[in-house]
Amino acid sequence: ALAWITQAGGQAVIAHPARYKITATKLRELLTEFKDCGGAGLEVVSSSHTVENCRTMARYAEKFELLASCGSDYHGPEHAWVELGRIAPLPAQCVPIWSTWN
Repeated sequence: ALAWITQAGGQAVIAHPARYKITATKLRELLTEFKDCGGAGLEVVSSSHTVENCRTMARYAEKFELLASCGSDYHGPEHAWVELGRIAPLPAQCVPIWSTWN
């Protein structure tokens, strides 16, 4: 999947990583393999992440030299867990994935 994304000119990003029920060791293994296979980014801020999750994901993005993304995970007004566009900004140490776009 990563090859398809990059060959099409895209940048692969792991979405809402704090939601996965895996250990920190397994997450580090995932990030290592993802990066080795051409992965570009990590969703640092998500409506499903706590403030501490965001801080942790920011540290992982920095450690693994991954670009950072953010998303509300908005799926429509019938899903009231988040208001469209209402998410925290990326932490200062993060390099936004969109900063690499022309």
